[in-house]
Amino acid sequence: MSDITLILLGAGSSSRFKCGVKKQWLYSGEVPLWLAVAERFEAMGAFADIIIVSSEEDISLMKHFADYTYVQGGDSRQASLKNALAAVTSPYVLVSDIARCCVPEALIRRILKAKGEAGCIVPVLPVTDTLYLGERPLNREEVRIIQTPQLSVTKTLKTALETDKLFTDDSSAVASLGEKVHFVEGSNEAHKLTTLEDLSKLSCLQAPSARTLTGFGLDIHPFETGKTMYLCGVQIDVDYGFKAHSDGDVAIHALIDALLGAAGMGDIGELYPDTDECYAGADSSELLKDTVRKLTSHGFEIGNVDLTILAQAPRLLPYKTQMRTRLASLLGIRSCRVNIKATTAEKLGFVGRKEGVTVHAVANLNYV
Repeated sequence: MSDITLILLGAGSSSRFKCGVKKQWLYSGEVPLWLAVAERFEAMGAFADIIIVSSEEDISLMKHFADYTYVQGGDSRQASLKNALAAVTSPYVLVSDIARCCVPEALIRRILKAKGEAGCIVPVLPVTDTLYLGERPLNREEVRIIQTPQLSVTKTLKTALETDKLFTDDSSAVASLGEKVHFVEGSNEAHKLTTLEDLSKLSCLQAPSARTLTGFGLDIHPFETGKTMYLCGVQIDVDYGFKAHSDGDVAIHALIDALLGAAGMGDIGELYPDTDECYAGADSSELLKDTVRKLTSHGFEIGNVDLTILAQAPRLLPYKTQMRTRLASLLGIRSCRVNIKATTAEKLGFVGRKEGVTVHAVANLNYV
């Protein structure tokens, strides 16, 4: 049984990546980056447990991919690490950043081989360029570039982080206690993904899959007098609306379910539950905007959507072009990629009796 727990940190917002996608959700083939990194480490068979640290929103989706231990991160790397360490019981802990996604196995083996040599084992690279600190040149032979993963004695690292002082890595925290830090040879392959330009330096990543993902959505709402009716984000000129916790836009609700279905992200009731008072009377257009944000940040782009609205009443033909334009704006795609069909129920069932509306929606997603 291994005496080492692996912690993979990935709770950051990717603000420096400037792509709209969280870098941990870039896809290599059909595998998101965070999972590709975890599986590379897991394949070594060297760890008692693997802990993934991420945001609450991400963790809810990550759990559909793999059975690891998941811990919600904090508002800094150090806070995230402390949260994860609370779940560690093994004598040693190896900490790495998901953004350092192409760490070669040989480097990891060098780190693990040095276990017991010091309070923290750190991979380093030499500096080859001339360095200045202000106006003063530095001796580059005494300067090192620090990398991750870093292997620490769990108890020592926990003690080192029991302070308000912020450390940029584990080794500096351990060194602050006067503990020895042991260096091993790093690797240029262990480059950290920070900006878009870094992608060209990461040879282990594949292009995202060209597979199209399809989802289906269905929603039904009865009519209610005295409410404003919205369909596809467009106000319909009638004296009744939909009975619902939110504004009742049955078309957008079906569309959200189709989008979430294609992404494997559950359904509208999970993300925007009607038991939550904050969604009482909610503008469904805003819910759709938030859904699009989630899709984009998790590595998806919308290909096209197709809706069929079953309504004996009201008459929707005069609104179809406006509906298409509105949905295209909310989805961030061209209006030609939005199709809306309206039909009656031939006076059959509750729709035919003019008691409500049913909408079917299909959505296609691609990997960014």
